[in-house]
Amino acid sequence: MILFCGDPHGRFDHILEAADRHQVWAVVLLGDLEAPAPLSQVLAPIKEITWLIHGNHDTDSDLSFAHLWDDELGQRRSLHGQVVELPGGVRVAGLGGVFRESVWHPDPGSKNRGQPFFHSPQEHAARTPRQDRCRGMQHRKHWSSIYPEVIDKMADLRADVLVTHEAPGYHPHGFEILDTLARSMRARTTVHGHQHDRLDSSARWPAQGFQSHGVGLRGITALTPEGEMVVIQPGELDEARTWRV
Repeated sequence: MILFCGDPHGRFDHILEAADRHQVWAVVLLGDLEAPAPLSQVLAPIKEITWLIHGNHDTDSDLSFAHLWDDELGQRRSLHGQVVELPGGVRVAGLGGVFRESVWHPDPGSKNRGQPFFHSPQEHAARTPRQDRCRGMQHRKHWSSIYPEVIDKMADLRADVLVTHEAPGYHPHGFEILDTLARSMRARTTVHGHQHDRLDSSARWPAQGFQSHGVGLRGITALTPEGEMVVIQPGELDEARTWRV
């Protein structure tokens, strides 16, 4: 099976234990890792089967940033902006980060009426004062911002599963543009973290054209060889944040 792991926020023992307990083809981390040490060290026993996307909190500090972006696992196993075929033939695509109004917020009611201020990191970097840049690019915080360029690129790809940090449109705090992306990629399933809940949106699946699954805070949901999504470990806030949408 493939394990989809909700925001760890610095704790990984439960992921290592679940991977050891089950027959696992791959482990996919859904962002907000905040690894306390270089990620390849933290996940050494499973680093060869681990894939990931980044979250907004992975750029909160220089340390969190370095433990992900400067680590060989973070560099080699990021799904962001691409499709990878995992064992079992499952094609998984990833979109890390969050929408920010200072870069792009797709809501027509946003400050820029849904239009981006910057289409790409390179465009943003060119308009960022040199003293505010990180590694010659935009400010560190915006390494976890979503730019239109990556969504445009991904729309032409094909995947079975789309993993995102932000939630798609079913969620009260989600984004319809991620529904559009999922349908463009012909994804059958979307899986997201960030919101620390696991809403029951099954009533919407036929209209959406895909299944949507949130994975709660430090929760784990597995995709079985039969194609079923099964909760292996509930998120820490699932009971407090359970309702239908």
